[in-house]
Amino acid sequence: MKISVVIPFYNEEANIDQLFKRLETIINSLDIEYEIICVNDGSKDNTLEYLIQHHTRNPVIKVVSLSRNFGKEIALTAGLDYTTGDAVIPIDADLQDPPELIKQLIAKWQEGYDVVYATRGYRWGESWLKRFTANNFYGVMESFSNIPIPRNTGDFRLMDRRVVEAIKKLPERTRFMKGLFSWVGYRQTAIIYDRSPRYKGLTKWNYWSLWNFAIDGITSFSSLPLRMWTYIGCFISLLAFLYAAYLMIRTLIFGIDIPGYASLMVTILFVGGIQLINLGIIGEYIGRIYEEVKGRPLYLVRDAYGFDNSGEDNNIKSDQVS
Repeated sequence: MKISVVIPFYNEEANIDQLFKRLETIINSLDIEYEIICVNDGSKDNTLEYLIQHHTRNPVIKVVSLSRNFGKEIALTAGLDYTTGDAVIPIDADLQDPPELIKQLIAKWQEGYDVVYATRGYRWGESWLKRFTANNFYGVMESFSNIPIPRNTGDFRLMDRRVVEAIKKLPERTRFMKGLFSWVGYRQTAIIYDRSPRYKGLTKWNYWSLWNFAIDGITSFSSLPLRMWTYIGCFISLLAFLYAAYLMIRTLIFGIDIPGYASLMVTILFVGGIQLINLGIIGEYIGRIYEEVKGRPLYLVRDAYGFDNSGEDNNIKSDQVS
């Protein structure tokens, strides 16, 4: 049995030593073969240098350095492409997801589950607003998507090799990995844990990034927003018809009067705003079509360390494409 751990890194130099200390301690205690695939997602600090030092110290730590910052979802995809284990465990580098949980993930996998995902019970170190928006996001996803996506569940999970191979066949460029993990199906179960605060450093996710991430998730797994505007358009048209009928009857009874400027402007601005929102939603889907038809590679690899057949250190200088 071989386990592959995948860790995306972006400016995480402050967490690297503690991460590997805890990760290696727990995996070594299990007495299994393993590899740790570290994906440097265009870090601007000393993350890559620290990862290379740990690779030199322990060759099972392998490093993939992307040519620039492609985002966490793409970095995670790159890590999955480089894995060779019978099971794969993605985990964040900030230690909010405890490596000690890996033992429970493996135990559930050995019971016959293909995917064992870690669901957050309480989220320590997060504001009430962050917890509120996260909970509502998963509620919206449940309402909009035909694919059940577990609430309060991140990327931290164990996936059987056949699940990973299925995910590698999905080529879309706007990648909402939590949705893809659920879309492939297979036999899945959950374990509950309390999420710790970030060990060191600041989160890379501000509310604007989270908002865009939520839009990516909804548009990647549901066409309901487009359908909703058809219903809204029909509803507004019905209101306009009823109002026109009211004006006709009122004119027949009371005669013609001068219409109000304020009500006219409010109506025009309201309908105009509805049209702009409608165009914006259509534009989101068209933008994703545009990204797909260009057919660019998901990522470019500048350097890779530890992936030669001989098991010795290898710095791959040529650009690799996936």
